[in-house]
Amino acid sequence: MKRAACIAGILAGLLALPAASARAEDLVSGLSQDQIEITSNYTGTDLVVFGAIESHASEIGVQRDVVVVVRGPDQDMTVRKKDRVVGLWINRHEAALRAMPGYYYLASTRPLEKIALRTTLQRYQLGLSNLQPASYSTHSAQEAQIYTDAAVRQQARKGLYAQATDGVEFLSASLFRVRVPVPAGVPRGQYTAEVYLFRDGNVVSAQSTPLFVDQTGIERRLYSFAHHWPLFYGLTTVLIALMLGWISSIAFQRR
Repeated sequence: MKRAACIAGILAGLLALPAASARAEDLVSGLSQDQIEITSNYTGTDLVVFGAIESHASEIGVQRDVVVVVRGPDQDMTVRKKDRVVGLWINRHEAALRAMPGYYYLASTRPLEKIALRTTLQRYQLGLSNLQPASYSTHSAQEAQIYTDAAVRQQARKGLYAQATDGVEFLSASLFRVRVPVPAGVPRGQYTAEVYLFRDGNVVSAQSTPLFVDQTGIERRLYSFAHHWPLFYGLTTVLIALMLGWISSIAFQRR
């Protein structure tokens, strides 16, 4: 009897797999461009994330939401805390936050707290208040949260972190798009555009698409030279400045 019940359970699970796979295919998304080239006159651009949702007849009337997240290459951040000592403000404490996104932009159909529970949002790190480093140098998570909040505020002031709770624009009942601003100061590297489909507070489908932000031409060579050989780059810039100054002095003397 137990064996028969076990076999029946396995068969039921196997029969449910095609249905689950079919539901996982109801979200399709893409990018307007998969590579952004940074040149000397680059002042920023907009990236468009678009997609479509296939609705099933049994899901008519079910609340669904779309959340789009574009996040940039992970970076290690050092956050310092100032204290007043003898009338002077000095840095006394600091914390290292490892693997924080260098760029983060979120757009959703409505406020996140109305889409899902906080535990779900924290699991997928959806929203500026739910961003967390991979590790930290502090002794406790509560202390690390103070430095994490400060890092998020600083990145937001730079325009590298942003959140739009009404940034998903539906062009029809199933087609949507999101305009993502990519400012001039974004870090170079590999990004990911993540699209989540929520139904009644649960993630039922998700897609991730890679995106590359890099420099091209002479800008890329100078950037690589400066970051791989900083000492030689500094010496070269000083020598060029001295040479230009010497040439300028000769030119003005002749005049």
